[in-house]
Amino acid sequence: MKKIQINRMTKDDVDGVFAIETIVNPHHHWSKESFYNEIANKLAYYYCAKDEDGKILAYIGTWHILEESHITILAVHPDYRGLQLAQLLIIKAIQDCYKEMIKYITLEVRESNVAAISLYEKFLFSNVGMRKKYYQDNGENALIMFTQNIWYDTFKNNFEKVKASIDKVEYSYDE
Repeated sequence: MKKIQINRMTKDDVDGVFAIETIVNPHHHWSKESFYNEIANKLAYYYCAKDEDGKILAYIGTWHILEESHITILAVHPDYRGLQLAQLLIIKAIQDCYKEMIKYITLEVRESNVAAISLYEKFLFSNVGMRKKYYQDNGENALIMFTQNIWYDTFKNNFEKVKASIDKVEYSYDE
């Protein structure tokens, strides 16, 4: 079983993150400078999922603004999909929200990205609207997804259930 470590993203991680970013989003991806800026942003929380050799397999970024967290980016290297890495990263993001007393989590997702939508729905995100022609590369619409209050029992119970369902990798979180 693969061992995964979730760490705060550092400047040393940007090259590995950028390599995945250009594979996952070949036509319109974030720049290295964007990642450096996000790491320095006091509102931002960015994490990498790494294997036992320190290779970056996936990453997530969020912003915390007042009582809301916004997932800005989430990507998994195509060779490592199916290992529940996106779930591990979302779990970490939600744990941060609990620490920071955040109530709601939101994000935008391509309306064609059925796999991602399904993943977010697993965490009880709901489609609450659409941003027309949101994506610059092809003008695709984005669904706006939002959680209920994460302090409600329905959300918390589901969160614990999803955490307990992680069975494809061993994992730990570093602060």
